[in-house]
Amino acid sequence: MGVDPLNPKPSSYLGNRAVFLDRDGVLNHAVLRVGKPYPPASLQELEIIPGTFEALCRLRDAGFLLIGATNQPDVARGTQTREQVKAMNAQLLSELPIHEILVCYDDGDDCPRRKPNPGLLLEASVAYSINLTASFMIGDRWRDIEAGQRANCRTVWIDCGYDEKKPEPPATQTVTCLSDAVTWILQQTKL
Repeated sequence: MGVDPLNPKPSSYLGNRAVFLDRDGVLNHAVLRVGKPYPPASLQELEIIPGTFEALCRLRDAGFLLIGATNQPDVARGTQTREQVKAMNAQLLSELPIHEILVCYDDGDDCPRRKPNPGLLLEASVAYSINLTASFMIGDRWRDIEAGQRANCRTVWIDCGYDEKKPEPPATQTVTCLSDAVTWILQQTKL
């Protein structure tokens, strides 16, 4: 029985380093309304950002475990179903070299798993013996960056020009696309 090249076992990762990735706006296009990002409403609206597969393969080939970490509060708000979120995540997992996508369905900032809280990253670090200080969080919103900072990861903010709060304190690095984020991460790991 061979290893699935899109989802190799975590033990194949050297040093248990991970790159955590937000979903909407990083892996797939966010739906923009009046300058603000929203998740796609259905599987039919889900569109992987061009170049994402190639960028993630570069990270995987460098020995990183790739884990999605996403807030999906529309489930708690009643405007989205868990089944729709799971179907979109399954589609992403089938097309991208990501090991798992962790989801917080809560709408309350007191939930330890809801970014900017670091619960999703801490949960993954225990499950996969990840060294968080050797890991990175890539996101397109301030909540992603703060979650990464609170988990002691280095952070990369993809500035999509949204009309909303910026990360404060700033991310370790700011870029405009996932490919540039990957290039920076790979440069850091060579230093």
